[in-house]
Amino acid sequence: MDRILVSACLLGQKVRYDGGSVSVAGDYLARWQAEGRLRAFCPEIAGGLKTPRAPAEIEPGTDAQKVLSGRARVMDADGTDVSAAFVLGAEIARDLAIKQGCRFAVLTEKSPSCGSSQTYDGNFQGRLIAGQGITAAVLGAAGIRVFSQHQLDQLAAVLT
Repeated sequence: MDRILVSACLLGQKVRYDGGSVSVAGDYLARWQAEGRLRAFCPEIAGGLKTPRAPAEIEPGTDAQKVLSGRARVMDADGTDVSAAFVLGAEIARDLAIKQGCRFAVLTEKSPSCGSSQTYDGNFQGRLIAGQGITAAVLGAAGIRVFSQHQLDQLAAVLT
């Protein structure tokens, strides 16, 4: 049975920067949780950030790979560099996924940690750009297939 690392906020845990969670349409997550497939995790909390916290975005004109190589930063809206917490959380997520045998991950789209195909542009204006968050990039590099909460049908099609 395939195991899935899943953003804790998608399971109702109030770990988002604003102290909230994210609701997900459909019953896939509930079914997979009942089957014992899911491993809930929040990389931002694991990296040492608190809830609530200031929103954070990857610097404008850069991406997760540049953050991981030390050529860019993740900044919060107060101007604090939170890159180390994001990278640490991503590394812990990768290690947990490998240890737990997770071949797949379902991560929260748009997040600077978990975005699988979109993140905010770094200007704190609500504009989205194509790109991955730090955790999504680290998991992908480790061979773990990353899906967003909007791609559960696609994940269901490849589960064993």
